[in-house]
Amino acid sequence: MVSMDITLFLQIGNAFVLMYFLNGIIYKPVLKILKERKEKLQGMRNDVTKFEDNARRRQEEVDKKMHKASLQAKSAIDTARAGAKAAGEEKLAAIKAEADTDKNKQLADVKSQVEAAKKELEAGIEGFANAMAGKILGRSL
Repeated sequence: MVSMDITLFLQIGNAFVLMYFLNGIIYKPVLKILKERKEKLQGMRNDVTKFEDNARRRQEEVDKKMHKASLQAKSAIDTARAGAKAAGEEKLAAIKAEADTDKNKQLADVKSQVEAAKKELEAGIEGFANAMAGKILGRSL
């Protein structure tokens, strides 16, 4: 059993003294370490949030620049395509004009040859007619 003498009060006093020293030696340093750790973790979380925001903003900037570059490239391609088409149409028109000129020249040559052949045949038609009549009749005219 517990006896109520002076040792009980000494034990209680000893417990208080021990709690006081342990509070200073163990409890407060552990709380300080936990508090510093919590503050450090919070600071790291804040840094991570800042870095994520910064990365998101930079990604948006890169996306905008890529979109702008894509539009510029498309515009350049369209311009080049239109220029090539215009140059092709220009060359095609020049070739067509040249072909038409050659065709007209050749048609004129053929017409002149036809006219010359016609005149030549008309000039010799009377002699041909006489020769044919002579052969048919069997005598010369």
